[in-house]
Amino acid sequence: MDKKDILRITQKENNLSRRDAIKLMGISPIAAGVLASTTGSSISQASTDVIGKVLIVGGGAGAIMALSRLKRAISNPDITIIAPNETHLYQPGQVFVGAGVMEFEDLLLNNNNYINQDEITWIKDEVKTFDADNNCVITRAGKEVKYDVLVVAVGVQYHYEAIKGLSKEDIGKNGITSVYLSDLEKGTAVGATATWEWFKELKEAAKTGKPKVIYTQPNTPIKCGGAPQKMLHLSADYLRKDGLSAEYQFVTSNAKLFSLPAIDKALHEVQATYDTITNKFQHHLQSIDVQAKKATFIHAYDVQEIDEDFGTKEMVSKTDTVVLDYDFIHVVPPMSPVDAVMESTLVGKSGWLDVDKHTLQHKKYKNVFGIGDVCGIPMGKTGGSARHHGPVITQNIIDFMAKKELSATFDGYTVCPIKTEYGKIIMAEFNYKGPAPTMPLAFDKPRWLWWAFDLYMLKPMYQYLMLTGKF
Repeated sequence: MDKKDILRITQKENNLSRRDAIKLMGISPIAAGVLASTTGSSISQASTDVIGKVLIVGGGAGAIMALSRLKRAISNPDITIIAPNETHLYQPGQVFVGAGVMEFEDLLLNNNNYINQDEITWIKDEVKTFDADNNCVITRAGKEVKYDVLVVAVGVQYHYEAIKGLSKEDIGKNGITSVYLSDLEKGTAVGATATWEWFKELKEAAKTGKPKVIYTQPNTPIKCGGAPQKMLHLSADYLRKDGLSAEYQFVTSNAKLFSLPAIDKALHEVQATYDTITNKFQHHLQSIDVQAKKATFIHAYDVQEIDEDFGTKEMVSKTDTVVLDYDFIHVVPPMSPVDAVMESTLVGKSGWLDVDKHTLQHKKYKNVFGIGDVCGIPMGKTGGSARHHGPVITQNIIDFMAKKELSATFDGYTVCPIKTEYGKIIMAEFNYKGPAPTMPLAFDKPRWLWWAFDLYMLKPMYQYLMLTGKF
C-alpha cells in the first residue's frame, strides 16, 4: 500500500473525495463551531495607544501568533522579534508525513509572510542570555536588546542525547525512528520522512514474521502528548490494511493512556481492535543498544509496604530496570525549554517558564509573558493551546502597559487529535476543569469528520487565520 492507496482507502471508505471534504468543511457546523469558539476572554478589536518596547523571542507558532496580534492591537507598535528561522514548519503535519498522507514540502511556510520588517524589527539570531533583572537579552552575536515587555515563545528542545547510546544520527537507521526530529536550518523534517520509510520497512518485515515494535513516551512533558499513540495506531493500521500484524508495545512513563477517564477508556477500546498491543506504564527509556536492538527502561512506581513491627503502612518509591528486545522502535525524546531559558532566572521549580496558569504572566517578572510550549503550566503544549494563549497575553500585555489589572484568563484549553486509524480521529478537547468539546458530539468517539478537519481544514486555518492573529 503506497500513498495513493492510503488516500484512496480513507476517502473511498467514507464515500467522499478530497474536494468534497473541503467543501463540506467549509459549510458544515464544525467549521462554524471552531471559528466561533473563544478562549473565555475577549480583546478589543480597536487598537490602543499604549507605549513601550515589546520584545518577542521565538520564531514558531506562538511567537508569530503573538506578533500578529500585538501588531494589530497597538496603534504604534514598537516590536522587535528575535528569531533565526525564515522557514516555518507546520508541525501538526509531521504525523501525516510520517504516515504517508502528506508530503514534507506541505509543511514548509515562510516567516517573511508574517514578519513585516517595514513595521517591526527582526533580528535573525537566537538569544544566548535572558537577563530579566535588567530587562534585556543578549543574542549569540553579542547584541544587547532592551525591552519593556518580553514575550517568551521559544518552544521546546529535544534531548535525544539523554537516552544513552542514541544520537540524532541514528534516526532513520537500524529500525529506529522519531517523527519529531526536524532541522529548520536545512529545511528538513528528518523524523517525519524517516518515519514513513520506517512504516514501509515494518510492513516488509511483517510479511515474513511478526516483528517486535516499541513506541516510547518519556518522563517529561512533551509537545503534543498524544503523538506516541498516534504513531502506534497509524503504523498498526498500515499493516492491518494488508492483513499484516506485529507485536506492539506502548511503553510510557505515564500511569494510564490518557488523563481523562473517558478518553482513556476509548483508547483501550481502540487498542483492542488491533492484534497484540501490550502497554507498559510508568516506564521511561534510559538507553538503547543500537546494534543489538535492545532498549533499557526504568520502571518507576510506588508500592505500599507494611512495617510488621509497628503495623504501619507507607508508600515507598521503587525502580526496576527492564530490558526489551525490538526490531523497530519509535522514540519520543525527553523535552525541555531551550538552554537559554533553562539557564536563566525565568524557570520555576518545574523546569519550565514560571508563568501563572491563567494570566500567562511571569510570577516574578511582571513584564514577562509566555506563550506556547515553553510555559510551565499543567497542560497546553499544543498549537491549539497556543492559539488560545494568543488573545490572553495580548490583552494582558496591553493591560500591563496601561497600568491596569490584567483582565484576560486562559482556561487551560488544549486539544489532542488522536489518530486511531487512517481516516478516524478522537478529538480530545479539554481544559483545567475537564472535557471542553467545541462541538456537541461525543468527544471520546473516533470520527472521520475530525480526520477530514485535521487533514484538509486545519493547515489553511493555521496558515491564514492563526498565524495572522485573525483566529
